[in-house]
Amino acid sequence: MSGFKLTIEYQGTRYRGWQEQKNARTVQGELRKAAEELFGTAVDLGGAGRTDAGVHALAQVAHLKVSRPLAPNRIHEGLNAGLPRDIHVLSVEAVSHRFHARHDAAARYYLYQISRRRTALLVPFVWWVKDPLDVRAMQIVAAALRGLHDFRSFNDRSRPDESTKVKVDSAEVGEAGEMILFRLGASHFLWKMVRRLVGALVEVGRGALDGDEMLGWLSEPSKRAAEWTAPPSGLFLERVLYADDAPPGRLVPAIGRFPQTAHSR
Repeated sequence: MSGFKLTIEYQGTRYRGWQEQKNARTVQGELRKAAEELFGTAVDLGGAGRTDAGVHALAQVAHLKVSRPLAPNRIHEGLNAGLPRDIHVLSVEAVSHRFHARHDAAARYYLYQISRRRTALLVPFVWWVKDPLDVRAMQIVAAALRGLHDFRSFNDRSRPDESTKVKVDSAEVGEAGEMILFRLGASHFLWKMVRRLVGALVEVGRGALDGDEMLGWLSEPSKRAAEWTAPPSGLFLERVLYADDAPPGRLVPAIGRFPQTAHSR
């Protein structure tokens, strides 16, 4: 059995998320079709995170396990030849067949883009908020999200046996021209957690929600955050970290960022 680590970028607009579903077009489903066509047999394929419908990725990571060995550059070229234009494999690396994209991941980083102006070109990649936003107020609240907290208020649903406590390693709000950017890094995420945090932060920025009240929901659960779930268009899975990987650097917009890889095509 041969193992490979795939790093993938995709525009999620046309897909029902990463995870394969019956009767729905997904990123994982498209990648599996391309891989099985390339190898002529079933493959073991899994991703590091389950992005929701309409959510994008700058560097999703997947493991690919196959019985027939093939050089990484051949896999890279073959997969991209069989994929639609809005899914692109950035790199293919030979790894142990024991490598698991999700179980071995140490942290995930998500990036959300808010546009302060109406835009024709970036509609699929931002949330346009018409009202003026107090960025400093948003930054203060975001910084307080770091550490171990109960994010039950920002979770759409969970299994009875699933903990809603998440250790947040990084939370920051920054500005880049007409963009307001929010980055959140943690070991794992709850369903719609980032989008509900963004929605509540925007209400803080508008002055419609007190920052202390929002932070109070980390100890006293509230259903109010569900009213402000941000749209998926502005959300990107930015990075997946493994042992010894450094966290993302300077906070910059996703669009226009082109990672350089050894096997870029």
